[in-house]
Amino acid sequence: MGSITWDWTLFELLNFDGPTALDATMRLVSGIKLWVPLYILIIYIVWRKHSWQGVVALIVAMAVAIGFADLVAGIFKHQGPLKDLWASFPARPRPMHTEGLEAFTNGYGNAGLNGSVSAHAATITAIAILAAKIISKRWMTILLGIVAVAVCYSRIYFACHFPQDILLGALLGTLSAVVGLWIFHRLHGRLTKEKN
Repeated sequence: MGSITWDWTLFELLNFDGPTALDATMRLVSGIKLWVPLYILIIYIVWRKHSWQGVVALIVAMAVAIGFADLVAGIFKHQGPLKDLWASFPARPRPMHTEGLEAFTNGYGNAGLNGSVSAHAATITAIAILAAKIISKRWMTILLGIVAVAVCYSRIYFACHFPQDILLGALLGTLSAVVGLWIFHRLHGRLTKEKN
């Protein structure tokens, strides 16, 4: 009960009834379209630094990291191809489906019932860590950190997740990024060796 209390209290502290313009901005932040230019920039920088071998390795590593993060988050929410794996696991309802917090959605609408581990937090953390480590530029690391925090906060703003769900998602994303980095270095090394 203690962990639920701090989590609930922190959610109420972070969530507020924002103006319509902020709702629209958060909708963009929480979506994909806004970040397409950033993803293109990441690919371009990796291409400049590591040539086409780096881009291929990055895309494969990102696909595995994002896929792994999304799959595991889905299991905790009883969704996806492995939803029956932990069917008895007590999935946690999203704030918007929690009694007393239904009005905190800021016009988002309705998301799935459970939100035990945030897939948004997991995937954006995986992308941010993976790209930051591969690019190794301070300004890009800062930018990716800001993006990750903004996306994670947007999920609290729309009452899709409690802070605990975001933290669990970020931990999952970190693990996914470690796997992705291993794949990147192995594949990039192999492709570079074949070129030579």
